[in-house]
Formats: sequence, structure tokens, C-alpha cells
Amino acid sequence: MDPARLPLRDVHLPPPPSWWPPAPGWWWLGGALLLLLAGWLAWYAWRWRRRRRWLRWFEQACAEGAPPQRLAAMSMLLRRAARRCRPGAELLQGEDWLRFLDGGKGTAFSRGPGRLLLDGGYRPRIDDAVALDAVHALARARFLALMEGRR
Repeated sequence: MDPARLPLRDVHLPPPPSWWPPAPGWWWLGGALLLLLAGWLAWYAWRWRRRRRWLRWFEQACAEGAPPQRLAAMSMLLRRAARRCRPGAELLQGEDWLRFLDGGKGTAFSRGPGRLLLDGGYRPRIDDAVALDAVHALARARFLALMEGRR
């Protein structure tokens, strides 16, 4: 037989691999990323719910009663949060307590409206509603920071 007349065909390469379905390593990587995302979302939701619970607790305790009673409730909650953050801190008195509440980041408690926490709970009445609102905002922010473990 004549080699020029052989019924041979040219070499054909197989088609390139398709992008779908991906290789098993990509499936593992995708699953790991989904697990990490789900874990992060669960952790974030847990923190958000815990923070909302603390805020609800703070607002309920500080919403009832006359202004001196509200200040006493704020002080009590701040002391509980301080004990959670640093055991023994709830025993601080006077200026030491206010400096602890400042947390080394300013003087809102030791020189600002937060000074009302020292004796406001013992006054017969508090006429300055603006100062009470300022103390409430300061105490709320510091309560959350202490409950989250930030000094």
C-alpha cells in the first residue's frame, strides 16, 4: 500500500476543560469561605443581640423614678459593669471612681457633667434636666464599654 494514499487523519487535540464544574479544591475553598462567613455573621449577631439586651437593661433601669433615683440606678449599673471589667473597681470611691469611669480617655466624668454621679443620687431633687441627659448619655456609653470589656 502506498503511504501517500493511507486514510490517516490529522491529530486533533481535546477541547480545553470547562470552567464548570470546578475542581474539588475550589469546592473545598468555597465551603471553607462560606463556613467562615457564617461563623462571622453568627458572632456579629450574638454581639449585636447582647449589646441590645444591655441597652434595654440600662434604659429600663434608668427610665423609672425621679432624677435622683435615675442617677442612683445609673451609678449602680456602672458599678456592676466595672466589677465585670475589673474586679474590685466597684469599690472605688469619689475622685478615684470618676477617674476610673474616665478610662484615661478624657475628663467627662471627673471634670464634666459626670460629676453629678458622685452626689446626684443623694440630692432631694435635680433641677438641671440638661445635665441629667448629659450624664445619662455618658453613663450609657461607658456602661456599654465596660460590659464589652473595654477599659
